[in-house]
Amino acid sequence: QVQLVESGGGLVQAGGSLRLSCAASGRTFSSYTMGWFRQAPGKEREFVARITWSGDITYYADSVKGRFTISRDNAKNMVYLQMNSLKPEDTAVYYCAQNRRLYGLGSGAPIEYDYWGQGTQVTVSS
Repeated sequence: QVQLVESGGGLVQAGGSLRLSCAASGRTFSSYTMGWFRQAPGKEREFVARITWSGDITYYADSVKGRFTISRDNAKNMVYLQMNSLKPEDTAVYYCAQNRRLYGLGSGAPIEYDYWGQGTQVTVSS
């Protein structure tokens, strides 16, 4: 059984930074694309970023491009999301997720991911 545990959320002022971490266990971490999603109150879950199994390719939502950086450490079974220049509209619960396909490139669609963490709250004050 795969387990994903996020950490690093919190309250930060606009313009500040946070680094989210996600610890994975349960199947060969280095064989799966990992993604970060977020969900604000009253809104649908949306794609933030993803990174392929080798870490060579990354994708970002337009809303975070240039401000957020996704990375992974396959030796530690960890994926990270460095968030800089945070804005109040970045406020949401952030989830890490594992793509369902072995060596799949994944996409921005939540249905492509079969395991999810419990989420970590990020609140950006203006």
